[in-house]
Amino acid sequence: MNYTLNQLQIFLKIAELESITKAAEELHLTQPAVSIQLKNFQMQFDIPLTETLGRKIHITDFGNEIAEAAKNILEQVEQINFKTLAHKGQLTGNLKISIVSTGKYIMPFFLSEFVKKHPGIKLIMDVTNKERVIESLENNEVDFSLVSVLPPSVQVETLDLFKNKLYLVGKNELKIKVKSPEAIFENLPLIYREKGSGTRHAMEAFMKHNNIVGLKKMELTSNEAVKQALLADMGYSIMPLIGIKNELQNGALKIIPVPGLPIETNWQIIWPKGKNHGIVAKTYLEYLTENKSEICTDLFKWYENY
Repeated sequence: MNYTLNQLQIFLKIAELESITKAAEELHLTQPAVSIQLKNFQMQFDIPLTETLGRKIHITDFGNEIAEAAKNILEQVEQINFKTLAHKGQLTGNLKISIVSTGKYIMPFFLSEFVKKHPGIKLIMDVTNKERVIESLENNEVDFSLVSVLPPSVQVETLDLFKNKLYLVGKNELKIKVKSPEAIFENLPLIYREKGSGTRHAMEAFMKHNNIVGLKKMELTSNEAVKQALLADMGYSIMPLIGIKNELQNGALKIIPVPGLPIETNWQIIWPKGKNHGIVAKTYLEYLTENKSEICTDLFKWYENY
């Protein structure tokens, strides 16, 4: 046997995803490169690791056993790396964060310098919907979560990052003489986020407060999907400003002036009240507290123009 750690990592990812193409995407490799490594790895075993039925790859029972062994080996190697860095006096360990989908436009900027400063930290960030974010918090699966609407079901401690602004957005401006919210939204084809979304919650709260009955055109499961629908001129939506910077600046999308907008909430890092953080999470919280204002000033200055 003469397999490499790289081959173990590639085979484990193929086994997890049951797809060479998806494994290549996640590992940032080409599909041919992954296929070659799988072939070389298979050549070291007399028993098949995979089988192909139609166009789908399946992992054999033996392959699943090897994948489990590969996972254990890679975890041990990771621990060796952590211990080496720890002996050098560097901070090591995992930092686990769950964020709502719109948070992908924000959270990396509040992590970048911290991760660079502490190369021994392994960042595990789950970008998902609001319901899954709250579930991971309730189950104590993560150190922190990023939300714009606080969960009513969990007692949490919070750290504000900066404001979340939501505007009515579309590809084209509206020509309406009467500028009341009711007149603007009358017969306007609206694109909604899915139920449970923080954006959906803010949008519906605004409409309820102003006695607006919206004409629901469609419902989509991510802000990115909503944005693409707006670019295709399929309707209008109330969207977070943070996700449409480029489209506003190049004129592809326009903010529609509406009395009462923007809706303003706060992007917040939250964690369960009384949670006993490990050294990595404590250090990150200290970093955020000390640096969040500077990060906002340096990287989100454009935000104040709207």
